[in-house]
Amino acid sequence: MGFKMGIVGLPNVGKSTLFNALTQTAAAQAANYPFCTIEPNVGDVAVPDERLDALAAIAGSKEIIPTRLTFVDIAGLVRGASRGEGLGNQFLANIREVDAIAHVVRCFEDSDITHVEGKIDPVADIETIETELMLADLDSLEKRIVAIEKKAKGGDKESKEIFDLMSRSLVLLREGKPARLVEVKAGEERAFRMLGLLTSKPVLYVCNVEEASADKGNGFSARVFERAKQEGARAVVVSAKIESEVAVLPPEEQKEYLEAIGLKEPGLNRVIREGYALLGLLTYFTVGPKEARAWTITAGTKAPAAAGVIHTDFEKGFIRAETVAYADYVAHNGESGAREAGKFRLEGKEYEVADGDVLHFRFAN
Repeated sequence: MGFKMGIVGLPNVGKSTLFNALTQTAAAQAANYPFCTIEPNVGDVAVPDERLDALAAIAGSKEIIPTRLTFVDIAGLVRGASRGEGLGNQFLANIREVDAIAHVVRCFEDSDITHVEGKIDPVADIETIETELMLADLDSLEKRIVAIEKKAKGGDKESKEIFDLMSRSLVLLREGKPARLVEVKAGEERAFRMLGLLTSKPVLYVCNVEEASADKGNGFSARVFERAKQEGARAVVVSAKIESEVAVLPPEEQKEYLEAIGLKEPGLNRVIREGYALLGLLTYFTVGPKEARAWTITAGTKAPAAAGVIHTDFEKGFIRAETVAYADYVAHNGESGAREAGKFRLEGKEYEVADGDVLHFRFAN
């Protein structure tokens, strides 16, 4: 199950620098001028999880396979993008393909790096991007709603549901509010996603600060966090400059470098953690002598669907899940010890997989 997070923002806020650091590649050209990213760059990153290493050590696994998150570096949006300004239409189309948006916001002052709006104001930058996305959504819905309304009045049940969702979305958008604030009823989730609204995507604000503020942020990032709190989004502080320096170091030197500048972990870890929380994701594990592997699912996923992430046959022929919680697996030194301690469980089709579960699936061929 792949999850994509699109990195967006105004030109020259550090998107490509951050992308290069996150993916440890130089695929995205980072330069001090607008539109240095013409095509979206895509990079997969391993999700750091100390639990996976601990499980592998206990089981003596020969291989460790982390779960992965995909980042898409999308070229800088500008004022007027919804009308095709800059490379607007192309950028907006790329955003539609991601599951969530990592909105990089410039929260540092540097006279050597120009700002497309001529001033450092992270909240104003957020509003510029949000406005362009809302205008694009308005245009998209207004072009489609007449035809959908006609079908709905003709008695088409699916069209009635879509028309209702469109109408509720338009009310908010016309008030200058994003579509993610629409109250989606149970059973409407799929139809709402099918509308393809840019502002329905969950947002993680990534505050790009100067090196000295990489730990706790600064006054600019504090304003972004307040904005995120008000709208039910999430925010995280990183220094793209530090991340780019850490990315080129050997793993054994990264920790030493971070400690020297007063940081406990790379910003990547924080971005991924917040991204998982934003998307409502969790991790379960499969562990054995051959490999220890992490798998990503959404919270609330039942055992058969979780098994289907490994292989569709596992879901189709699902019989039961043999389950040990991570803490119990570690505390009792593996599956055998957990079984002896009464911590080994057999779960059926209605079981909702919990974060950290160590699972083994039984299925019929």
